[in-house]
Formats: sequence, structure tokens, C-alpha cells
Amino acid sequence: MKKKLLKRLFAMTTATVMAVSLTACGSGNGNENGNEGETKDSGDNSGDEQIKPYSEIELGKDYTDVSADLKFLTHKTDVVDTTFAKYIEEFKKMYPNVNIEYEGITDYANDITTRLTTGDWGDICMVPTTVDKDELENYFVNFGSKTDLSKKYEANMLNNYAYGENVYGIPSMANVQGVVYNKKVFEQAGIVTLPKTPEEFLTALKAIKEKTDVEAPLYTNFAAQWTMSAWDAYIDGGSTGDPDFSHQGLTKGQNPFADRGDGTGPYAVYNILYEAVKQGLTEEDPTTTDWEGSKGMINNGKIGCMVLGSWAVTQMQQAGENADDIGYMAFPISVDGKQYAAAGPDYCYGINVNSSDDQKKAAMCYVKWLVEESGFAQGEGGLSIVTGAEYPDALKDLEGIELVVNNAAPEGEETLFNDVNNASELGINVSGAIAIEIVEEATSGTKTMEDMSAEWNEKWTAAQESNGVTFDGSDE
Repeated sequence: MKKKLLKRLFAMTTATVMAVSLTACGSGNGNENGNEGETKDSGDNSGDEQIKPYSEIELGKDYTDVSADLKFLTHKTDVVDTTFAKYIEEFKKMYPNVNIEYEGITDYANDITTRLTTGDWGDICMVPTTVDKDELENYFVNFGSKTDLSKKYEANMLNNYAYGENVYGIPSMANVQGVVYNKKVFEQAGIVTLPKTPEEFLTALKAIKEKTDVEAPLYTNFAAQWTMSAWDAYIDGGSTGDPDFSHQGLTKGQNPFADRGDGTGPYAVYNILYEAVKQGLTEEDPTTTDWEGSKGMINNGKIGCMVLGSWAVTQMQQAGENADDIGYMAFPISVDGKQYAAAGPDYCYGINVNSSDDQKKAAMCYVKWLVEESGFAQGEGGLSIVTGAEYPDALKDLEGIELVVNNAAPEGEETLFNDVNNASELGINVSGAIAIEIVEEATSGTKTMEDMSAEWNEKWTAAQESNGVTFDGSDE
């Protein structure tokens, strides 16, 4: 199994290197396709019968005398010494003998994948997308069954790292996939109604370029590299309105990257990026973009908008004195006149299966506290996975937009998307290879969108065939 994980890392790295010739490395934010699979030992958190199931733990009552030192690996390097330090302080009021050390990792996806194979990486981490569903039990503690966990948490949010009835990763929060924008810039450009189609969005970007002094109507954050994978998050439910598209129309569909001709689907999503770059509606030189600097730039009105998950909203609001100018709108695609927004879990908390029993107890309590009491999701501009939690203020503009959460993969196809994705080397939700290629070709290349989409379909079809997918609605 460790060889399999390393193979995925090699494939991911190779695909990124092949697709990226002018980019710099950066940290990432997860967005994965939800799957579930074969049932194994549901209802047991750790293999030790003395440890209570996660769903039955009562914070402040259970394990308050446990003593443990925990190491927590995180991709959020910017808040290790601030927000997370405050969390530790608050948690220790309830669990005084638990010490927690955060380790922020910049190139998270690559580093954590390598470290997982050692078994001795720490106690809690954000589960990377490189771990296949059938490998989860080898690395992470079982939090319990989806049935039990869904009594308190939104069931569809538990799909990403569920295998059968067992859940091996608890979402830190849920993201909505839309566009971060500067309200004042849009007003200055005379944009009264937020764009709902690709054509309206490109028209809005042109207006921003012509009527304001922004440096980029749409900022790609190309140089950061990991930010480019954000575009992959819009190609399923958000651009089709179909919660089954990820596992049917994409994983098993024929030529899913072809132009549908109606401004919907994967082609329409990626074509927005292609046309924006081709028409000069983005930054002048994509290789000079600055992720950290972009936060202040959009806050100060130097950027019109950025295509990022809702997790980015609060970061942009906190990057300057103009928090009220930052808004969040649905991605500009409409299906039969109706807009949808893809929603799904962000990075999920995983607990090392090799940790001691006391470390597992303490880790489960901390994860539960983070999800249910810390306010992390709301503070990050995301949705809490706790059933009935309020919509955060940062996402009020999305009220009335229907959220689409990917359904779990059908039984027997739990790893099919990952298998096809890996074999295709397109790196969807992993490397951002498609969006990176689009920017490169739109900037100085010779390929059209039709050329690229044909190549993606060719690679995808070959990968489907190598994994037994047929096009009659079934697979071998």
C-alpha cells in the first residue's frame, strides 16, 4: 500500500513538472471527489475497544485526564502562531494535560504524501488527496460509521474519506465554489447585476479593464501553481447542476471535456480562463503573480476578482482596511437559466493509526472540539459540517443559489475516479495541470481550446479504457 501511495506521488509530481515550465511551488487547498466503498469493521475508532467511538465522546466530560503530546501537520502556515495558538490555549482549559504542536508545511500535498509512508509523521494531519479510499485504514483511525456520524454532521460532507460505512477523515469545514470579488471595483465598472454566464462574466471583466485602474480584472495566481487546481472544483455539480456528474458524466462519460455548446460543463469552465487570458483580462505576466500579495491587492481594489473557494474570503477581508468591499458570488455558469454552486468538504482531519491509545483519545477530542466548538469554519468563511449550523456572513450573497454536493461513488467504483485521473495524468483536483496548460497556451502557445480539450479527452478515454470503463452506461 505504501508503494501505491508513493506511485501516486510520483505520478502527481511528474504531471505537474510536465505541465508547468514557468511556475513556482506553493501550498494547497484540498478539494476531492466524495467516494465510499467496501465495509470494514464499522463502529470502531481505532482498533482498541477501550476507546469510545468518536460520535459518543462528550467534550469536557470524557478523557479530561488524558495526558498526551500531539503533533499536528497543517497546510495553513499563516495561522500556526495566531489562530491555532489560541485554539490550543482554549482546548487546554478543558484538557490541561494535552500538549499540541502544529507544524505548518508549505508544499503540503507532496511533503505529507511522502511522510505518511513512514508511519511516524505525527498524530493529526489534513488528509491529502493522494490517499486512495482502499488505503485509508492503513494510515488513519476509523472515526466510526457514516450512519452514526450523520446524526450530527451533514451526511454528504462525510463522503470524501468514507470507505464503506467507515469514515477516516472528518472535514474541517465545507467550501462553496465561487468567485471572490471586489464590490467597489465592480461598481466603478458599472456592473449592476452579477454575471450569470461565461459571456456576461467576460463582458464584466472588459468593463473593469476599460473603466477602472485595476492591475488585473481577473487575477490568476498562476505562479503559486497550487491555486490553479481551484478551477477543477467547478467542473462537476457547479457547472452542470448534477450531483452525480463527477462519477457518471466525468468518470464514466464519453469525452467529458468536449464543448457542450450551451455554456455548461467542464469545457465552459476552462474556456472562461482561456478567453480571459487570451483577451488580456488577467495580469500582464502570469509568472510574476504573488499569492500573498494578491490578498492585499484585491482588498485595496487593484484586482477585480479571483476564482477561489469560499475559504479565501476571510483571508482577503483581513488583508487590508476594506473588508466590506470583499464579496463572494456564484461561478458564472447557468444551467437552463439557473445558477448552482458546488459545495463540498475542505481538507479533512485524519488521526495516525500508529499513534498510542492516549494520543488517539486526545486527538479525537481535539478534532471534535475543532469541528464543533472552535468556530474555525465560520472564521474561514466556510460552512460548518454540523447539521443546522448558520450560514456565515461572508457567504450571504449566495443565498438563493442552490448548493450541489457530489454524491458518493456507486458501490464497487470507490476508487474509479482516482484511478482514471491518475492514469490520464490530467491531475484534476491535484496538480492544476489543465488550468496551468490553459494559461501557458493562451499566453504564448499555439493550441486552441478545441485542441487542448481534444487532447484531454484522448488521455481521459485511454485512462477510462485501461480501467474497464465502457460507454454504454456500464463498466466491465
